[in-house]
Amino acid sequence: MTQKNVTVQLMDTTLRDGEQTQAVSFSPAEKVSIAKALLQKLKIDRIEVASARVSDGEKEAVTKLNRWAAAEGLVERIEVLGFVDHTLSVDWITQTGGKVLNLLAKGSLKHCTDQLRKTLSEHLSDIKQTVEYALLQGLNVNIYLEDWSNGYKDSPEYVYEMVTQLQDTGIKHFMLPDTLGVMSPDEVFVSLSDMVGRFPHLQFDFHPHNDYGLATANALFAVKAGVSSIHCTMNCLGERAGNASLTEVAIVLQDKLGKKVNIDESEIHSISKMVENFSGKRVADNAPIVGADVFTQTSGIHADGDKKGGLYISALTPERFARSRRYALGKMSGKASLAKNLEAMDIDLDVDQQKKLLKRIVRLGDQKASISADDLPFIIADLLERNDYNYVELLNCSINSGLDLESTVSIRVRVNDKIYKRSGSGNGGFDAFIGAMKKVLAEEHFIFPELLDYQLRIPPGGQTSALTECLVTWLDNGARLTTRGINSNQVLAGISATIRMINLKMHQ
Repeated sequence: MTQKNVTVQLMDTTLRDGEQTQAVSFSPAEKVSIAKALLQKLKIDRIEVASARVSDGEKEAVTKLNRWAAAEGLVERIEVLGFVDHTLSVDWITQTGGKVLNLLAKGSLKHCTDQLRKTLSEHLSDIKQTVEYALLQGLNVNIYLEDWSNGYKDSPEYVYEMVTQLQDTGIKHFMLPDTLGVMSPDEVFVSLSDMVGRFPHLQFDFHPHNDYGLATANALFAVKAGVSSIHCTMNCLGERAGNASLTEVAIVLQDKLGKKVNIDESEIHSISKMVENFSGKRVADNAPIVGADVFTQTSGIHADGDKKGGLYISALTPERFARSRRYALGKMSGKASLAKNLEAMDIDLDVDQQKKLLKRIVRLGDQKASISADDLPFIIADLLERNDYNYVELLNCSINSGLDLESTVSIRVRVNDKIYKRSGSGNGGFDAFIGAMKKVLAEEHFIFPELLDYQLRIPPGGQTSALTECLVTWLDNGARLTTRGINSNQVLAGISATIRMINLKMHQ
């Protein structure tokens, strides 16, 4: 095993291997933006940005990127995949101003004989010809042994002979891919320990894929076996199940093996969001480190433990990644969750108000998965102006609406001690509800005021599932009255504001 405090080099291949994700294609401007962020902000060791000879757009992006990198002294940290084609890939890279060729060779006997239709000797001859030409053009050369994991398992002598024949050709990194993501951590450790032990003077990289969900674990065991360079992508982009997560690998190597990695952790989240936006591939809310919900405590018990002694806080603190901890509000909330949110918003409520607010949050949580901090001011405003008059109570409401169809509603409502069932129709669910409610209240000699204004809003940046605040202004005998309703359903928010208006008028 390697010692602690040894630096592990990370190579990010988001812009090359990550672009093999289904339906992901970065524009030249997007490639340049991501590459600059990875090198200057995240301070990653190396990036692989393209495959040679793919397209004119690819060549334009790589040329622009290399021009910038040369001015910044970073061009030797930018790498391009090339092929065993003698001069073609090398010339493409040199024309873009590139300095590093990652040569794709066949790392398994099956690939060599079935795909190339060549013997190992013939393949090696072609590789050496391309490497020699690349070195003459001033390029640094690394080599991928494609399908190495299966090659090592099925034909290890082929792998040994290939490395033996190439070890003195000037190649800097021998890059060993688990191309189909088929290895287990134990298999990674045994095979890479063997490779490192047989060729201790060579620099080996490990390139894991995530088909079994083991990419991060496999990267960990590769480093334990003596490998000092790992390939990964931002947000696990890559073909099929993707590559190893740069975020997970970097943090696990530091926290679990005590290794040094040359990245700025505070930039991880912002760059993850950039890649998410440009790729169109959404990061799961529960993705480690970068997911939207991973620093959110939902259980009231957890919030209470944090308040009393940081009992549910680990080394993965949000501040480490320029993020903040949140305490979700919903049906599992407790006093501590609410207190944490009120403290963050600098809102002071007395004990009775907090009890009422928590009761309301729990009730809303039964209708909606969670209440965001942005929802809270709506609920508090609604609570503080509530007089709790209960002359009229809506017991049940069923609304049906459709395209080019009149909306209908059925309600069951209590007015004082009587229960009424009525239906109504109208131009939308709210209009249909008003029609049904007027039928009920006509029997109580209640005169509906005139509706002057109807406003809906959700919190800034809210999701489509956010709580809706509805403010309805009524004209009643020359006086204006505005009532508020809160609900995640927009029509029911308006209905809630209407029920409040009726209760206020009846009280008067």
